[in-house]
Amino acid sequence: MSSALDRLKNLTNKISSYERTRKDNLVLLEVLYNELGINQKVEEFNELFNYKAINLSGASLLSETLGEIKKGKYLQILAIGYDKDAVVKSKNISLGYFGKAENVDEELKNKVIEFIIRFRFEKSFMTLEHYYTMLESFKSDE
Repeated sequence: MSSALDRLKNLTNKISSYERTRKDNLVLLEVLYNELGINQKVEEFNELFNYKAINLSGASLLSETLGEIKKGKYLQILAIGYDKDAVVKSKNISLGYFGKAENVDEELKNKVIEFIIRFRFEKSFMTLEHYYTMLESFKSDE
């Protein structure tokens, strides 16, 4: 009985930790949204999450090479919009252009990368909630 209770406590602590981390992440994401001037392209912070994804041009987002500059490329935040009624379903929208990647200040580059990682972290929770809700329709009445 004790081990089941311990597992439940561990799971509860983990869920609580994720929720605290998620709340903290949203606060820091909004700070970066303003600092990087993304608020000039996307007026309301919550509208950011209408985009399917946000990508980066000019630097790596892979964990093994995170932040590594791609020579000759421009550092740019690209949002991917999706319109199911349009002829071309998805389109890239520039949310921030920062110039040649190798000329961008290291601190600014890191903030850009942090913004994208924080966005993706929150978006993953939203995706999880979306699929959880969809799965509800498959539950049989018990």
